[in-house]
Amino acid sequence: MVCALLPAMLVLSHCGEAPNPSALAANAALTANESAPPSGATFDERFPPPSFGDRFPTAKESFAQHLAADFSADRPPQAAPAPYKVASLGPDLPYQLRPTSREELTTLVSMKSSAFPYSGNNPASDTPFLNISQGDRRGHRSFSGKVFWQDQTYNDSRVLVHIPESFDLKRPGVIVVFFHGNGATLERDVRDRQMVPQQISDSGVNAVLLAPQMAVDAADSSAGKFWQPGGFKRFIAESADNLARLHGDPAAARAFANMPIVIVGYSGGFLPTAWSLEVGGISDRVRGVILLDAVYGELDKFASWIENHRSGFFVSSYTHYTARHDRDLMRMLQDKGISVSENMDGPLRPGSVIFVETGEGITHRDYVTQAWTRNPIEEVLVKMAAPSMRVAATTTASTSR
Repeated sequence: MVCALLPAMLVLSHCGEAPNPSALAANAALTANESAPPSGATFDERFPPPSFGDRFPTAKESFAQHLAADFSADRPPQAAPAPYKVASLGPDLPYQLRPTSREELTTLVSMKSSAFPYSGNNPASDTPFLNISQGDRRGHRSFSGKVFWQDQTYNDSRVLVHIPESFDLKRPGVIVVFFHGNGATLERDVRDRQMVPQQISDSGVNAVLLAPQMAVDAADSSAGKFWQPGGFKRFIAESADNLARLHGDPAAARAFANMPIVIVGYSGGFLPTAWSLEVGGISDRVRGVILLDAVYGELDKFASWIENHRSGFFVSSYTHYTARHDRDLMRMLQDKGISVSENMDGPLRPGSVIFVETGEGITHRDYVTQAWTRNPIEEVLVKMAAPSMRVAATTTASTSR
């Protein structure tokens, strides 16, 4: 019986552990020799991947994909729609193309400027990103030596867009861009498990959310088009047009195109965050950066943005998995004469640089909903927002205030 139970006990012992930091930092430290896998348990062993059946929504799912043309005022008249449901956190709402009143909207929009598909180079190695082929099929061999195929992992151009019911275009607002971590999909993880749209709404801040699909459900942090100079700028420009159409007023694109931006990077999302700050083309519009257990590398890019954008805030919350890198970044900033705080008790002001260590019992997997406080994205937005940016009473359940 002991022999039979021992393998199961060993598998259970890995549950709740964070992804291997070497795998998370893969694309930040790629070299020409990418074939040798790192020692220790692999990402797949720690997080057995589900099938790719949920990669694109099925007829039974509430999360329908929309194109920008679906919301265009020039769209020709159509017959009454079939009885299907709008992509929304309230899936029982009837489908309406142009609702007569404002309501919360959470949907998926395909965007050309999203991270993938991507056929350029990996700047860390200056070699083609798609470096493996099998007949007509192309893929990417990761730092761990595992091959991810383009048609499964790097072919999803969708972006989760969330506009809260309380959003008011006439008030000062902010665009929140969320870069998810490894092994994630937009519906299963970003929306349902990490509750990112709900955190935006519950903050009461006049904010909208953009969350591009990165590598689909894979142990890979590749930044795709966000590696390219001006890639983040192109993404925001295209998003402004889509946000305006979804909001119901295409003429509002100019307002969205000039809103300040807050970037949130979780776990493997550190890589697109760092490159968006470094080469994205609109780093001056980024008023804040929030890293959630995400400093796995690219310290020079984060330090450079902080040093050169003293009107913006920077918050990094971390577990023991990333503690070494966070402390290295703190020392880099202190050597530059930049003041660093190590708690979130005080107000969050322009120029604030805050590092918050979280203790034992806080898991990497649940970090987007439980870090130093419950729902940390909501918490930071509340602390960030001036009174003029708040459009609803906050409902945060924070334990730190």
